[in-house]
Formats: sequence, C-alpha cells, structure tokens
Amino acid sequence: MLDIKLIRDNPDVVYLAMEKRGEDRSAIDEIIGLDNTYRQLLREVEALRARRNEVSKQIGRMKEKPAGLIAEMRQVGDRIVQIEAEASRITTDLEDKLLRLPNIPADDVPLGKDSSDNIEVRSWGEHRDFGFQPLPHWDLAERLGIIDFQRGVKLSGTRFYVLKGAGAMLQRALINYMLDLHTQKHGYTEIFPPFMVKRECMVGSSNLPKFADNLYHDAEEDYWFIPTAEVPLTNLHRDEIIAASVLPLYYVAHTSCFRREKMAAGKDTRGIKRGHQFEKVEMYKFVTPETSNDELNKLVDDAEDICRNLGLPYRVIQLCTGDLGFAAVKTFDIEMWAPGCREWLEVSSCSNCGDFQARRANIRYRPDAESKPHLLHTLNGSGLALPRVMIAIMENYQQADGTITIPGVLQPYMNCSVIR
Repeated sequence: MLDIKLIRDNPDVVYLAMEKRGEDRSAIDEIIGLDNTYRQLLREVEALRARRNEVSKQIGRMKEKPAGLIAEMRQVGDRIVQIEAEASRITTDLEDKLLRLPNIPADDVPLGKDSSDNIEVRSWGEHRDFGFQPLPHWDLAERLGIIDFQRGVKLSGTRFYVLKGAGAMLQRALINYMLDLHTQKHGYTEIFPPFMVKRECMVGSSNLPKFADNLYHDAEEDYWFIPTAEVPLTNLHRDEIIAASVLPLYYVAHTSCFRREKMAAGKDTRGIKRGHQFEKVEMYKFVTPETSNDELNKLVDDAEDICRNLGLPYRVIQLCTGDLGFAAVKTFDIEMWAPGCREWLEVSSCSNCGDFQARRANIRYRPDAESKPHLLHTLNGSGLALPRVMIAIMENYQQADGTITIPGVLQPYMNCSVIR
C-alpha cells in the first residue's frame, strides 16, 4: 500500500507512476478528494469539541444554566456524532481505494505497455539438437503413463490432472532437491505453513481486495486458499517489530497453490502448464531498505542456480512498467525453453516489493535500540514453480525411443536415471 502522505504531498510522483503502469489517474483523484474531505471533517470536529469544552466550563461556573447555550451544545453534540459517522465511512472508502492502488515502479524499470516491451537480460544454455521431432509433454507423459489427464478431469474437472508413478516421483524429487539446495547452500530457513489463511493475510500480501475473483474462498469460515506461499510467508511477522540484528531473514516453503485462473480463461488448456492447483517452492526475504536491490539480485541468482543445476536452457527477463506485478517495484522473470511446446515457460518471478507489503501488514524493524520503528522491505521469488519445470525436464530430456533421462542432480532422489 502506498503512503497517503506521499499521495497528499507529492501527487505528481504518483500520477507519473500510474501513467507508467498504464493505470487510470482517476483513482488517485478520488483518493486525494476523500483525503481532503476527511481532513476537513477532522478540523471541523476538533473545532466543535473545543467549543463544547469551552462552553461546558462556562456553564459549570454559572449558577443559572442558560437554556440557549444548553440547546446549542446539544446541536454541537449531534453534529459531532454526524461528523464521526461520515468520517468513519470516508476512512473505510479511502482505505479500500488505497489497497487497490499498485506499487510505484523503481526508476530503473524499463518503460513499456505490456509483455512485448520486456527486456531479455541474459540467457544460459544451448537449445538441444534432437535429431528427431521432440514431442510436447502431454504426448510424452501419456505414452509413459506418468500423467493421467482424463482421471484428473473425472475427479475435479478441467485444469486438473493426476501424476502417476515416475511422474509423482519426479515432482517429489524436484521439491526435495530445491528445498535442500535453498536451505543448505543459499541460507534459507524452511517453513511449512498452512494452506488456508485469514482474510487479513490476503490483504497484507496484496491479494485482497484487488484479486478476490482469482482466489478460492471458504465463505463459512472466511478462510482463503493460498495462491502462493508468498501469502503466509509475508504474514509470519505481521504486526511485529523486528530487531535489525536478525535481518535479513530468508524463508523458503513448499506448498500447494490454488488459483481460479479466471484471468487465463481459454489459454493453455493442454497439458500441465496452467492449473487450478499446483506445487511451488517459494523464496521470501525480509530485509532493510538499503539492501533490497542487492537482495533482489541474489534472489534471482538463487532461482537461476536451480535452472543451471538441472541443465535446462533459460533466460532472464526484466519486466517493463506495464507488465509489472501489482505489489512489485521491480521484477525479473526466469523462463525455461520447452522444445516440445516450442515456447518459453515462466518458472520463476522474482520481485522486490519495497515497503508496499510491509505497510499493509504492519511489519517494521528498529535500526537500533534508540530508533523509532521503520518499515522494512520484502522480496519474493519462485524457487521454482513445479509444473513448468517438469514440462521443461520432460521435453528437453526426452529420447528418440520415448524415454526421458533424469537430470543428474535428481537421480539420487529418484533412485533411477531414466523414465521408461
């Protein structure tokens, strides 16, 4: 969430930021209008309270109580109640509009309207020369009997599937390998959080109220199914003041993720590229503001390390202002090459969110014992998202006879070298 003081004192900065994102400036105008009205009401109610206090003292010193003054104070009291009710309504409306306003892009984020304006930063690995026509993963998986698409639909409907045998083992091996690498080499602490959270957790992570339509919700208990482990990880320290001496904090979690995929209706209906439920390993950082840009670079490298160790061709893309996520000030995506699908697949999105989530979730740190608390910065990144990594492995490591070679780093986790 943006600071209302920034919008109030430097509206041109926010106007320009929203213009870069392709957002309508009318939302800012509404926020400024509501804030002005709220502050006018506060001034009026303070003046009325001062008047009431002054008159009350006067009446208290009088032997005879003037009926006119008493009637006037009743009117003042009624007006105060009226103003407080109006101010409460405006506060609710103002907060809702602030929660729907996206973050301000960093100065070095490239300008652009959409994904076509994103910039490739670097690439790694060579595209394999197969010597035969590589198959898409849905054909490979069905022939090997490791993914059952029909029974997934029978159980739960479209965009669901069942992993079988070596398919389930491959996913489990990837999860365990990623967690081991991040905890043993990259310095993250493993967390296993709940997959359902309270409403305030969704607000703190920036999913509510903006993206309610894409979330699964248990209305009776008001539990929300997480779309990513970023949600519970953000809220681990909600409403806390963290000592600077323990920062940075690095967390990593494997969870199932649940998304309604309303925004992707009709897209990528074949295979496992886009589903309502999928597995993901998520990295998360709580850091001081002056270190957050360097921490983003480290976060990206930690995700790239997985890609390199799996031996899969990938590229790093910096998102432009028009494609930037709602909470992010700066984002790098990592995409793996899938030769069967013949497309680049996003397997990680690494973002610096600045103090945007910290303000929403009230997460602060104290630089030293004498300092006032300050908002810290949060960062998140997939490390990595499982379905698309599995696609890249199946399609890049397929053989002419229809078998799939298992990457060397995963073989100890699967106790075999080939899926046949």
